[in-house]
Amino acid sequence: MSNHVFKVEGRAIPIRGNDIDTDQIIPARFMKCVTFDGLGEYAFFDVRFDDQGNGKDHPFNEEKYQGASILLVNSNFGCGSSREHAPQALAKWGIKAVVGESYAEIFAGNCVAMGIPAIELSHEAVEEIIRLVEEDPSLELTLLVREQVVQLGRRTFEGFIPPAYRNSLTQGTWDSTSVLLDAPEDIDKVAARLPYVSGF
Repeated sequence: MSNHVFKVEGRAIPIRGNDIDTDQIIPARFMKCVTFDGLGEYAFFDVRFDDQGNGKDHPFNEEKYQGASILLVNSNFGCGSSREHAPQALAKWGIKAVVGESYAEIFAGNCVAMGIPAIELSHEAVEEIIRLVEEDPSLELTLLVREQVVQLGRRTFEGFIPPAYRNSLTQGTWDSTSVLLDAPEDIDKVAARLPYVSGF
């Protein structure tokens, strides 16, 4: 399976609002876990459910957005604490890419470290895409990483992905474990030079 991320296609789910922080994305009490498995059900939990567990009016609760894989957001998304659990919760819910106006730097870095592109578009472009998706949730979006564009029908919206993030995604180096596993001879050479590693 390739670790290169050139393109993400899928339906989208809009989350309106600026400065949505990581505590909204995944409340701290759900971070006491050994693995990230199951975190998806807690994404946006406190804004999705009341104290009795009844569902609130939130896109993640709406049937029409179930199965969506591209998250649409406004500005400074993922601000607050630098918890890796935030993009993990989104990924476990099913998100494979984020399209927004801007992101907290650490959040964007954590996304890329998981192979999730986070592209920045203008306010006007994001609002137009959100409007179109809200009108027709069945619309398919395409995010082209190398070209830094989002396509929606015949419309093309130009965006920006920092060069380091873009290169990491398209070259497959975002997955450090796979990079290491693909280079066993290099690992052996380095290990042989280390006095505290035996057996080489």
